[in-house]
Amino acid sequence: MQHSLPPLSALRAFEATARLGSVTAAADELSVTHGAVSRQLKSLDEYFGVALFTKSGRGLVLTHHGERLQSGVGEAFAKLRDSCTLLKHEVEEAPFTLACPGSLLARWLIPRLDRLNQALPELKLQVVVSDAEQPGQPETSVTLAFFEPPWPEEGELITLMPEEICAVASPRLASVCQNADPATLFANKLLYTASRPQAWPQWAAAQKLNGSTLETALKKGQGFAHLYYLMEAAVAGLGVAIAPRLLVEDDLNSGRLVAPWGSIETPARLCLWLPKHTNARRSEALVDWLLRELKG
Repeated sequence: MQHSLPPLSALRAFEATARLGSVTAAADELSVTHGAVSRQLKSLDEYFGVALFTKSGRGLVLTHHGERLQSGVGEAFAKLRDSCTLLKHEVEEAPFTLACPGSLLARWLIPRLDRLNQALPELKLQVVVSDAEQPGQPETSVTLAFFEPPWPEEGELITLMPEEICAVASPRLASVCQNADPATLFANKLLYTASRPQAWPQWAAAQKLNGSTLETALKKGQGFAHLYYLMEAAVAGLGVAIAPRLLVEDDLNSGRLVAPWGSIETPARLCLWLPKHTNARRSEALVDWLLRELKG
């Protein structure tokens, strides 16, 4: 015949009282009131039908039945504490792996990586390159990337900021048409990455530019496999590039590139994706740092 256990909270109150010899001390350790511990102990007396403690001066001592219960309960809670301590130590000491697409890693995260490590040394951060289309690689704690709908169904997706894209060029090339209508850009060679063929159409639609004119210009344009090459081509004056503003912000601030034609918001969002196994407390610290850095 199976017997149910008494409430775990009552056994916990019993173990603390038996170990410390005082209801008051047990209440302090468990962060509850004296009355709460007393009620838990009374519930155990009623459950077993015998007294587990007897008064001795200002304290309590175990009865014969209480000693029998304490021998098993004390050992069980000691093992629980040891197991929890070991697991907590393993989780906190394990490296925290941040997966990030190569372009975002190279152009935004790496220039700020030293600040991140100084702000959160306890993370023991490791960074790996990932495919934004397939978040949640094995052994990955979190993934930082631009995501577009439909959003990942599993895990938790924390939105950090909307994505903006902008047309950028070298200052010399941009000066030719800086004050002109954005449509004049189509007279230049349009540069783009093969992974984001929708970027120029999104930007042109937001600017209410002629789609067929854009299509003709793109046929004369040039695609690049990586954003790094795209940006270097723009800096060299080979044409006008389209790119996420976040990834060219440092170039704009330094004057290597200019974006006089404005930015537009896309459906994408910069997000931190947390798979189910990620330690929430460690990821919260990273989210806070990312939000501060993005605002800064």
